[in-house]
Amino acid sequence: MAQPAPEKVDRKARSQLPAVTAQVRPPDERVRDFDEILILHTPEEAIAEASRCLQCANAPCQQACPLHNDIPHAMERLAAGDFLGAAAVYRRTNPLSEVCGRVCPERFCQDACTLKRLDKPLDTRRLEAFTATFARTLAGMPTPEIAPSSGKRVAIVGAGPAGLTVAEKLTCMGHTAVVFEHHPHPGGMMLYGIPRFKLGLEIVEAKLAWLEALGVEIRCNVSVGRDISLPQLLAEYDAVFLGAGAQEQYRADLPGETLEGAYDATQFLCRANLPAELLPEAWRAPLQVGARVHIIGGGNTAIDCMRTALRLPGVQEVTCYYRRSVQEMPAEPEEYRHVLEEWGNFVWLTCPAEFLGDAEGRLRAITYQRMRLCAPDESGRCRPECVPGHEITLEADTAVLALGYRPNKQLLASVPELRLGRGGVVEVDAPETGRTSVPGLFAAGDVVHGANLLAPAVAHATGVAQAIDEYLRA
Repeated sequence: MAQPAPEKVDRKARSQLPAVTAQVRPPDERVRDFDEILILHTPEEAIAEASRCLQCANAPCQQACPLHNDIPHAMERLAAGDFLGAAAVYRRTNPLSEVCGRVCPERFCQDACTLKRLDKPLDTRRLEAFTATFARTLAGMPTPEIAPSSGKRVAIVGAGPAGLTVAEKLTCMGHTAVVFEHHPHPGGMMLYGIPRFKLGLEIVEAKLAWLEALGVEIRCNVSVGRDISLPQLLAEYDAVFLGAGAQEQYRADLPGETLEGAYDATQFLCRANLPAELLPEAWRAPLQVGARVHIIGGGNTAIDCMRTALRLPGVQEVTCYYRRSVQEMPAEPEEYRHVLEEWGNFVWLTCPAEFLGDAEGRLRAITYQRMRLCAPDESGRCRPECVPGHEITLEADTAVLALGYRPNKQLLASVPELRLGRGGVVEVDAPETGRTSVPGLFAAGDVVHGANLLAPAVAHATGVAQAIDEYLRA
């Protein structure tokens, strides 16, 4: 029997509908706590916003999404009030839909929306967040069909977005997934890298509980490279997946960098955002933060550190010092807007030269060097250069170094035949397959691409899980 023709979309009429975008809490309210700042759509608002979708034939939003979510179909279901159906559409391609809807940048699906030309793109990210959250709280996350056991076991290094994605996919394919995580709790960057005001802890915990109910085994407080070696995992398991991320932080290697009151970004974010029981034992003492906080760096992590510091008691001013200008800053524009709303300060073309302490070894001031911009470097950004004779020393009670991340060298050095690329990342044959130079060893996420966003890591991990399944069944 022939199917009825789909209803024709009046794109002109839809393009004239008013935008119904999700809001965030007012700055003077949200800086007082660590609760999520996002105010999700109401069901009525979600229907109204989804109804603006033009159902473009070429679906530019879907093409721009790293996971290639079928956004037009999800919007069609949302506009009809079928929230559970819309959530099911997202689940086909995105195992972390509720997370991505909150932390993905505008420059993926939203900026690709055809309605962007009219300066009112569809609020695709927040509609995904609404859909996934509504479905979880109303009906819970459904259990997928699991294939018969293959008898194969896969060791997964890292319980972050990439590792958990591979664990979920392989479990559904009938393999046994065992995840090794060096932190006291699973979650990776979702827990230890993203502040709670951007991603609520209950969202991560719900996903972890669901994975464990699915049959994924997660062993925390196990450091691969210290407690168990990578060669040992390769010998004991049928395949190994590296999803350890980019955990090692770059250092400035400046005098006074280890003074009390000077923190690296990860430790600062974790100790400020998480309860003590989720932290490594060495980080469980209360965080000591003074009135004047200096953040060094210009990426999304630096912005997260600024916004975290602004929420801490006793802090009076938070200033970011960046060696380039605002045009070269790698932080997402939306993150920059949010921190400005929360009264964060910026000083451009400034780089630390020395951290100065008192007799007790506590940070008291930082000497900065003036910079100027020269020709673009290999990153495409203008290269900063010191301006001799232009230094200034400023009082500081707390400093946070957010200078970027790279993969753990010690972990990867344990397998000499593993080929590494520039910056110590793991070389793979293709991001979609993640095959390394070592048979049976696969990798995806930040350990392959360097510090990056969550959605691309999940997208590549999804493809790598399929490649591992093919390898196990060969």
